[in-house]
Amino acid sequence: MMQPVELSFASPRKLPKPKDLCGNVVVLDIAFASEAGGKSFETVTLPFIEALGSRLRAWVDHHDSLHHARYAEDARFVLSTKAEHGACPEMITPAIVARAGRIDTLVCHVDFDGLASGAKWLRGGEEPYPGCDADARAIDTRIGTPGPIAQRIDRALRARPRDHALFGLIVRHLATGLTDASLWQPIDAAGAELAPLEAESRRLAKSFARVEPGIVIVDATTRRGPYDKTLLLLVGQERATVSAVIDGDNVTFAAAFDSGINFLEKFGISGGMPTVVSIHRSKLTSALEALGVKPTEASRFA
Repeated sequence: MMQPVELSFASPRKLPKPKDLCGNVVVLDIAFASEAGGKSFETVTLPFIEALGSRLRAWVDHHDSLHHARYAEDARFVLSTKAEHGACPEMITPAIVARAGRIDTLVCHVDFDGLASGAKWLRGGEEPYPGCDADARAIDTRIGTPGPIAQRIDRALRARPRDHALFGLIVRHLATGLTDASLWQPIDAAGAELAPLEAESRRLAKSFARVEPGIVIVDATTRRGPYDKTLLLLVGQERATVSAVIDGDNVTFAAAFDSGINFLEKFGISGGMPTVVSIHRSKLTSALEALGVKPTEASRFA
């Protein structure tokens, strides 16, 4: 029987307050914050780790960070690069779960990768269903085709990226081995809401502008309604090696997982995903120049 565990959902730059987390804590699929979003490891991640102190029982993550070296001798931290592990669930083993001992709170990232990690932890390191680890890798790297279970869940999450009730339902559904068929109804209802977002993404994709060497850019700031940024970036990657989406003060760059491109190195960022990075729009011109765009061309998008 699974022990009762509270769930908390977070992102690298928006962590919960340690005082709001009950008892012993495990953090899954949460990257160390970098400078890309205007914050940093020193201002976000480090204070969180220090405030938890001995209550932090494990931190398992697969995003790159120069700060991983600080915890190389701390067995609580199971850290890798994206190249080493394309997804987080495959890193969670029965031995790691057992070593952490009894825990009271799981802090999970809010995508399929993160929620599947939470479910696998609750199952003592056992996959929620055969092939779940591979599905998480396919979704997180966008290489290969995830199975139908993961596709249903991924669509729901992309349609409602801020729905904490949905996140909790998905973790519990996966953690119980998908035994309650009735739980698919709210998941599928959320997934159905993705269709109009996809339609808006494909409309926005008609406005991609190409700059050399091999970059397409679209400004989604002014649009007709919500859209699916993941789809928009993927459509861009069908047309060029690098796609970029401007949305207000934010710009997201993406390239294929196996492209060989490392935005962290090119943009001088300490950590995150090498092939998907979001930066402030004020840094767009310099980022494009770092990718080899001529200054006169880069300035068009300032």
